[in-house]
Amino acid sequence: MTALSPSPEWQDIASPSVYEQAADQMRAHAEAVIKGGAGEAIFTTEHRPVYTAGTSALKSELLADNGFEIVHTGRGGQWTYHGPGQLILWPVLDLNKRKRDIRAYIHALEGWMADMLSSFGVEAVRRDGLPGLWVARKDIYLPDRMDKIVAVGVRVSRWVTMHGLAVNIDPDLSHFDGIIPCGVRDGGVTSLADLGYILSRAEVESAARDAFDRWFGPESDMGITRWG
Repeated sequence: MTALSPSPEWQDIASPSVYEQAADQMRAHAEAVIKGGAGEAIFTTEHRPVYTAGTSALKSELLADNGFEIVHTGRGGQWTYHGPGQLILWPVLDLNKRKRDIRAYIHALEGWMADMLSSFGVEAVRRDGLPGLWVARKDIYLPDRMDKIVAVGVRVSRWVTMHGLAVNIDPDLSHFDGIIPCGVRDGGVTSLADLGYILSRAEVESAARDAFDRWFGPESDMGITRWG
C-alpha cells in the first residue's frame, strides 16, 4: 500500500505583510519542497496595499499607482490589488505526488473557494477563460454584471505550486480603481462585506480549512497518489 503524505501545514505570515518578503518565504519553502527537504504547506497572510503584475500584465492597464508599491511577480495572470481585508492563500503543493495538470489544479482551487463561499450562502461561479470566482450582481442598476470575489494566479516550478488565491473579505474596493483587475473590463470587483456578509478573517480561513480536503484530500481528484 502506498504511504500518504501528511496534510499540508498551514503557516501564517504576520500581517500586514510586505509582499516581497512574504513571497520570499513562500518561494524558499517551495524550493525546499522541490529538493525534498520540506512537506507541503499553505501560507496565509494579508498584505500591505500593493499592485502586483502577473506575466500577462499590460502597462496600459495600470491606470494610477495611488501611492502603492508595484511588484512584478512570477505568477500567471495580469494586474491585481492586495491589501488589508483580503485573505491570501498560497498553497505550496507537490503535483508530482498529486496530479501533473495545471488546469486541473486551477479548477480545484476555484472549486475549493466556491465550497468555502457556499458555506456562508454565497453563490460564486467560474467564467470561461477568466480564472477566479465571480458573483452575479442582483442590483437593479447592474442586472447583468459579474463581479470578482476571488482572484487566482499561480506559478508552478518542477510541478510544485506557488502563489494562489486572494479572497476579498472587506478590502477597500476603491483601491482596485488604479488598475484593470485581471484585464477584465466587463465586470467589477466585490467582497463579502460588499455583498452584506460581515465575516472575520478567522471565520473565512476556518471555512477554507474545512473545505480543503474535498478538493485536495487523498480521496479527491487532486489528492496524493504516491509518496517518496
